[in-house]
Amino acid sequence: QVQLVESGGGLVQPGGSLRLSCAASGFTFNYYGMRWYRQAPGKERELVATISSTGGTTNYADSVKGRFTISRANAKNTVYLQMNSLKPEDTAVYYCNVLLQGLNYWGQGTQVTVSS
Repeated sequence: QVQLVESGGGLVQPGGSLRLSCAASGFTFNYYGMRWYRQAPGKERELVATISSTGGTTNYADSVKGRFTISRANAKNTVYLQMNSLKPEDTAVYYCNVLLQGLNYWGQGTQVTVSS
């Protein structure tokens, strides 16, 4: 079955960096685009970044452009989110996502807290 397992979250000071990873299994990873979402307390889940199946095309929410970088290693079935210059408003649970035959699959999420 499809599994997405996120890791790499934690507590970081404003201005700091974190690298999130999402290990995927149960589908042909290099056929599908991947996405990172986040959900802050009391807010709706929002799309943060997307990457095409080959990694050649990426897109970002305006709020993270220039600070976050999405990438993938198809040989490792893993997608990454490098987060730099973190701000308190980046605090959220971050989720990995894939859309397969019209169905959305999600990981369990990893908590990112940006605080001094």
